[in-house]
Amino acid sequence: MTSPIVAIVGRPNVGKSALLNRLAGRRIAVVADLPGTTRDRIFAFVSWQGREMTVVDTGGWQAEPQSSLEQKVRHQVEAAIAEAHALIFLVDVVDGAIAADQEIADWLRQADKPTILAVNKVDSPKRADQVADFYRLGMGEPVAISAHHNRGIDELMAAVLASLPPQPVSIAGSTQARLAIVGRPNVGKSTLLNTLLGDERGIVDDAPGTTRDSLDAVVRWRDKEILLVDTAGIKRRGRVNAGVEYYSLLRALQAINHCDVALLLIDAGDFVAAQDMHIAGYVLEVGKGMMLVVNKWDLIPEEQRQEFKRSAERRFRFASHTPVVYISAELGQGVNRILPQAWEIWQERQKRIPQSELTELVEEAVSSHPPPRTGPRRLRIARTYQDEVQPATFVFRVNDPNLVHFSYHRYLENRLRQGFGFRGVPLKLIFARATRKMNAKMEVRVQ
Repeated sequence: MTSPIVAIVGRPNVGKSALLNRLAGRRIAVVADLPGTTRDRIFAFVSWQGREMTVVDTGGWQAEPQSSLEQKVRHQVEAAIAEAHALIFLVDVVDGAIAADQEIADWLRQADKPTILAVNKVDSPKRADQVADFYRLGMGEPVAISAHHNRGIDELMAAVLASLPPQPVSIAGSTQARLAIVGRPNVGKSTLLNTLLGDERGIVDDAPGTTRDSLDAVVRWRDKEILLVDTAGIKRRGRVNAGVEYYSLLRALQAINHCDVALLLIDAGDFVAAQDMHIAGYVLEVGKGMMLVVNKWDLIPEEQRQEFKRSAERRFRFASHTPVVYISAELGQGVNRILPQAWEIWQERQKRIPQSELTELVEEAVSSHPPPRTGPRRLRIARTYQDEVQPATFVFRVNDPNLVHFSYHRYLENRLRQGFGFRGVPLKLIFARATRKMNAKMEVRVQ
């Protein structure tokens, strides 16, 4: 599956960051009552009614920037719009449809992207009556919302989903695996690509950020064809400059969205940086396979290697299923282990478990460790099955999804891994309410 990009655009202080926080379900962007608070674009992976998307919060767009900072913000917004599949044009009902909104509307029409007009801060009947004023922007029917009070969000996202391109379906049995080489700037991504290909496909330089765009190349390994994508370095939020670097960041995120397996390259000399873990989080959130590739291992003294491994294991506890390969891309040491391991992860992502074996494992897991009670009630699992499209997703039909404690969720995931592997692949467990017929059968079994 791929993840389309949805950009939230609008002038300063209309509530773009508040909307992103509402969609993401957690506080990601900085929210304040001061105009221009958001200067960096913030990215969040959002799942809405089963559709995955990357939502981009942008800085406030101004028709005539008065400072170099405002000019940079405008470049950022332009880059976001260029890469987006759909746009949310956010306006403020308190201010009404002012001239700045009209200028943005005229500009967005030229971009020729599906655009949903959302009128924010509609939290009273009086303000609801003022929404009609925004028809004069010529952007279609406005959707009244209140990001702060969680009003109208369902209607807004229904319009967003309708504007997105059809959801592509992975083709089972495809003979080409797509690998994305991702990581911070200057960790050796292009060097690794060149070593895997055996030629100078990417530009290699000691200056961070040499790769500004994604480079695609096909390598034949044994009788298999593998697509390799080298991406620009993903910098920490707040350290990304305007224009080209923002565009590169979006392309790197798109490469993650479109790949089957991400090779997360880490510089051994820096140990494990916080940004390495953030990038790993991106990969896991969109359900991609992942392998940690520790580069420049030849530069680490023998006596420090065990300390590095302990540190890496501790910092990547949330991705303990991920294999680790230690290499020197420049010298070619250990590189021959990457493609076999990546191919194995790619196969794991497509693994299908016989229904009888899955049912047997879940029943045995529940029998040996029953779910804890929540008051007088206990979680009961009526049926478990793999998703038809995404094999690494398991659906549990239960009597009440609210009874699923996070510790039991983790227990079931661990049991699935113990029984069926899925090494290097994030598992997604969905707990959905069982039908009345299923519940009736559960009651009979319990009695």
